Amino acid sequence: MRGLPDFRLEVYLGEHEFSARHHLTASDAESLTVSEVLGEAGMAELAALPLTYTPTWGTDALRAAIAGTYERVESDDVLVFAGAEEGLFWALQELAGPGDHAVVTVPNYQSMESVTLATGAEVSGLRLDPRAGWALDLDALESLLRPTTRLVAVNFPNNPTGALPDPATWDALLALCEERGVRLFSDEVYRGLEADGVPALDQAADRSDRALSLGVLSKAYGLPGLRIGWLACRDRRLLARLETRKHYTTICNAGPSELIAAAALRRRAAITARNRAIIAANLERFDAFFAGFQELFAWERPRAGCVCFPRYLGADGVEAFCTALLRAAGVVLLPASIFASALAAVPDDRFRIGVGRADPEPALAAFGAFLRDRAG
Repeated sequence: MRGLPDFRLEVYLGEHEFSARHHLTASDAESLTVSEVLGEAGMAELAALPLTYTPTWGTDALRAAIAGTYERVESDDVLVFAGAEEGLFWALQELAGPGDHAVVTVPNYQSMESVTLATGAEVSGLRLDPRAGWALDLDALESLLRPTTRLVAVNFPNNPTGALPDPATWDALLALCEERGVRLFSDEVYRGLEADGVPALDQAADRSDRALSLGVLSKAYGLPGLRIGWLACRDRRLLARLETRKHYTTICNAGPSELIAAAALRRRAAITARNRAIIAANLERFDAFFAGFQELFAWERPRAGCVCFPRYLGADGVEAFCTALLRAAGVVLLPASIFASALAAVPDDRFRIGVGRADPEPALAAFGAFLRDRAG
């Protein structure tokens, strides 16, 4: 694989996430404690757990719990990884390479683009349209497909925009990939955080025996400290090849994380309902906040997930604005440059903000005070 560029988001957050006073660009929902996930009986089970190696595929209990979140996926269709990033890293290398062509949605989580480019494949960007709510343009996708196209990689609900196609568009995307014999890699880590009235999309691995669904406990469940992700795919030969790649990175996952993850997945309905309620309440607060500064921002709610990508309208530009806000008020936002793409244009007046954490009021108060001070 060719050399990888710096992961801009991780470099930026590595410098500021834990040192700044207000992390207002968090990409995960509000976390739970271990005892909240496990309860008294589960805590006793965790205390008695031997700290031995676990199976490379993941424990039977965890794979069964993951399979239980799908309609057609079985335990043997699941391979567990140390977070979503490891699964993405190996899957895209397996699915594309020199002589192949791939299509990746833009804007995106950078590694989906960077890893695919580093395989040596030719890669095209499928730009989501900001003028139409970041809509997925299937005609544009079809025009990008070639006889050598082996992979279409998408991220819905989308990070950073919070966009989600309607079910009819999603069905048409799945049908187009099947018709052309193209693998669909579907990053679904925010599934379960759809806004009220917005239907969840069918998971790709349920709809196609060739598609891959990427899942994780970090985002919709708010449990990033577990470092548990997975790939679901009903092509078991493909999963077996990916399992051998995992031997070169983590080999296996941490036993305590797998036990807690299985417990969380068995409580998935309650956990995601809690997180949707936090987001819904927060969105009312964010609506009110940005309504007070309409000359500076074009606020856009996410359709799903807990991040979105509104516009900054100030004359100084979003990069200078985010830097000034961080330095003066200790509030971290991610400016548009973090999501720049080599494949397609990303608007340079946007910033990512997170709406999934409990009690955003102190951050919004600091944000508002900064804006009022600047206005004089």
